[in-house]
Amino acid sequence: MAGQKMLKFTTVGRDMPEKRPPNLRKQDFHEIYAEYASEKAAEQASRCSQCGVPYCQTHCPLHNNIPDWLRLTAEGRLQEAYEISQDTNTFPEICGRICPQDRLCEGNCVIEQSGHGTVTIGSVEKYITDTAFENGWVKPIRPYAERSESVGIIGAGPGGLAAADMLRRQGVQVTVYDRYDRGGGLLTYGIPGFKLEKDIVMQRMAQLEDGGVQFVLNCNVGDDLSFDAIRGKHDAVLIATGVYKTRDLPDSAAEGIVNAIDFLTASNRKSFGDDVPEYDSGELNAAGKQVVVIGGGDTAMDCVRTSIREGAQSVKCLYRRDRANMPGSQREVQNAEEEGVEFVWLAAPDGFEGDPVTGVKVQKMRLGAPDATGRRAPELIAGADYVEPADLVIKALGFEPEDLPKLWGVDGLEVTRWGTIKADFGTGATSLDGVYAAGDIVRGASLVVWAIRDGRDAATAILDYLGQAADVAAE
Repeated sequence: MAGQKMLKFTTVGRDMPEKRPPNLRKQDFHEIYAEYASEKAAEQASRCSQCGVPYCQTHCPLHNNIPDWLRLTAEGRLQEAYEISQDTNTFPEICGRICPQDRLCEGNCVIEQSGHGTVTIGSVEKYITDTAFENGWVKPIRPYAERSESVGIIGAGPGGLAAADMLRRQGVQVTVYDRYDRGGGLLTYGIPGFKLEKDIVMQRMAQLEDGGVQFVLNCNVGDDLSFDAIRGKHDAVLIATGVYKTRDLPDSAAEGIVNAIDFLTASNRKSFGDDVPEYDSGELNAAGKQVVVIGGGDTAMDCVRTSIREGAQSVKCLYRRDRANMPGSQREVQNAEEEGVEFVWLAAPDGFEGDPVTGVKVQKMRLGAPDATGRRAPELIAGADYVEPADLVIKALGFEPEDLPKLWGVDGLEVTRWGTIKADFGTGATSLDGVYAAGDIVRGASLVVWAIRDGRDAATAILDYLGQAADVAAE
């Protein structure tokens, strides 16, 4: 019986896939976790308690049917497990790798709360889909019937690609426009290979292209093609550009002070074998340098761990709060520390020395009363300033939206006071008829899994809109 294969958390301990030793993994950009063997995946899945109210599912933005595909994995029914996983998640092999499970599904696992150690949900999710690709269970996109309506999607990141997948499966003609020369957005150029190897992203790109999604790459909307032209060509438009404008620091224009997205993009391009002059010149290369990364989110973790792999002399991460109050994944912090990164907690930048840069002026902080978000606000400690030596400073302070109405010359596209596009919470509908928005450009810098959720929701709303338009045309 199925029940006999589950609830083994009292006798079977939590066991993550084997992690490569730091001295080996920091020499390359390959993923650091090995794959589960089938027996180990089944064993770890069998630890699920199959609880009546699965908090793992409710705390997943996609509400994945986690207990169901864990049970099927424990029973060795991997193809069925994949099919259930794929029902709610367009890219489970990506979420299994890069979701902060410690803050979402695994962090809310019932057996974790009872002290037995969470089920390794992310690792099993990754294993299921990798196995599905290996065994040919991932079927090509082949709509039952083609439709005449077309949708233009601006942005080939996770939100845009999730919407493209859903729309194309319903026979809609889909064209995706993107500023880069490859699809994937931050999945391709923002996230390092040691967290997400690029062939994982490219195999999904290939599936979408094979399924009939058209990609117009190296296309800067507003310069190469106007927004009005895209809108005129399609029956509906989805804006899924993400947020790429880096939050800045005053007086940070000196040589050797760079933006995180530029640094990570150069490294990822190099991994593709591209010609990257800024990397080769040393401008966006950490080799032999004293690197200081400013910020405490996952982008900062990507930068410090990339710097280690590029051969930095030393790598320090400055963050103005303490470890318990940082926004990045604790698992990523641990990985970074294992690889030789030094964290300088309760430290905020207060300017820079030299041009080219030679140091970061640092103000030491302490945590005071909670701010409006409930997190304890950092306060300055007078007289505790010092200079942190550096010849490469990477600003990883988060991202803000570009001014799309101005950039694209669009009238009537409403934005919020934060500059994000104003869109309906459930559908993504904007102030312009037939124009929708999804992902970070609506919610601000967030997680890949939320972008996928938003893209799927917007695709459902666009299908309804196209159906209503067809009904009106038929009358």
